[in-house]
Amino acid sequence: MDFWILAIRIIFLVQNTTGIPGNFSLLFYYLIVYQKECILKPTDLILMHQMAANTLIILSAGVPQTMAVWGLKQFLNHLECELILSIQRFGRSMSICTTCLLSIFQAMTISSRKFCWKDHIVKAVKYIGCYISLIWVLYILINFIFCVYALIKMDNKNVTRDFGYCSIIENDKIIEILYAALVMCPEFFFSVLIAWSSGFMIVILYRHKQRVQHTMSTHGSSRNSPEFRATQNILALMSTFLAFYTLSSISRGCIALLYNHSWWLMIVNQFISLSFPSFGPFVLMNHYSNISGHILVWIRNKIHFILF
Repeated sequence: MDFWILAIRIIFLVQNTTGIPGNFSLLFYYLIVYQKECILKPTDLILMHQMAANTLIILSAGVPQTMAVWGLKQFLNHLECELILSIQRFGRSMSICTTCLLSIFQAMTISSRKFCWKDHIVKAVKYIGCYISLIWVLYILINFIFCVYALIKMDNKNVTRDFGYCSIIENDKIIEILYAALVMCPEFFFSVLIAWSSGFMIVILYRHKQRVQHTMSTHGSSRNSPEFRATQNILALMSTFLAFYTLSSISRGCIALLYNHSWWLMIVNQFISLSFPSFGPFVLMNHYSNISGHILVWIRNKIHFILF
């Protein structure tokens, strides 16, 4: 048992010490690109907000859970606990919304030559920042309402739920119905859209690969366009997200259905929920190999400017 507890402590520590620098590195990269070009591509803008959502998840869920498994128990009061859980729900909702937006936008982009969607893409590019801002405001309001309602009803229930770093009073039926209608159902709908758009992109990439192979056999050589390379990068991110999101939803459902669920189930759920925010940035870095180069060049130029 001591070995497994030590392993859990190391796993959560690794998730935090890799996830936070990974997300901040990508945010730093996009800020460098914005400083140079004064504008970000739509996919980069969406990814920047996704990294911000991932950072919120790690700071609000990963850090407290890591402190709890390392022995610091119940260090948050009820108000702080409700605030932390609201930030967790907010970050999760923003992560899936931005992922869905990224997947649909990229699917429209690579299919614009085949379908008459060019006008829609132009409008989407123009208002993409407004869409993301609206999503941020909407989910801030939703989670604010849940947090205030939980604080108002805190004296009416005695059943608590233990998270290790804090305990909260279980929600009543009204808040559960509202949460299912405003958060869980949209998340399920967004996950279906992600799966559909990812499958759509896979079909287009497969047909493109067949055309490339035909061109190589007739003309000798051919290169994939940057558009399709970007689609492959995003597909890698989408598949990673869907895999961890599905496992996380299953584990969350088990916790909700089982009244006396074990401590191990809570730990597994936390690990799965933190996996995409922690390791997702490295999926992008693996494909965008020039990210570290941009960051190092920027730091070198800044140091040279300060010194000389």
